[in-house]
Amino acid sequence: MIKIRRSRPSEGARVIEIWRGAVDATHHFLTPEDRLAIDEMVCSFLPQAPLLLAVDEHDYPLAFMLIDGGHMEALFVDPAHRGTGVGTALVQYGLSLHPKMTTDVNEQNSQAVSFYERMGFGRKGRSPIDGQGRPYPLIHLEYLS
Repeated sequence: MIKIRRSRPSEGARVIEIWRGAVDATHHFLTPEDRLAIDEMVCSFLPQAPLLLAVDEHDYPLAFMLIDGGHMEALFVDPAHRGTGVGTALVQYGLSLHPKMTTDVNEQNSQAVSFYERMGFGRKGRSPIDGQGRPYPLIHLEYLS
């Protein structure tokens, strides 16, 4: 049974572990240099960020989501739990809070693009670079249903 709750400061190491595993499983398009630079940036803020966690029956974090003002900034699932409904549960919870939620997804991450489109998100734009100016195009999505 999946439960959604707020993250705790003591869970920073687990959140980083989830992030690293998910990125390693899905972001093969990153150069090694960019992967390291992004890791440093993420480690500096993610443990203190106000995250929503999907936890198992033992209260062990399996995935997390970060929403800022109705925009989903991050959704990462532990690779061992991909395809189990954890990401879907987090997105549905986010949509219950923000019915017109938006997000951006790396164009090269075709699995994530397909996931969001199956969830009811539609494309509303594209950027040729990511938020840090790196050459990783973003697809801008908005929940349509």
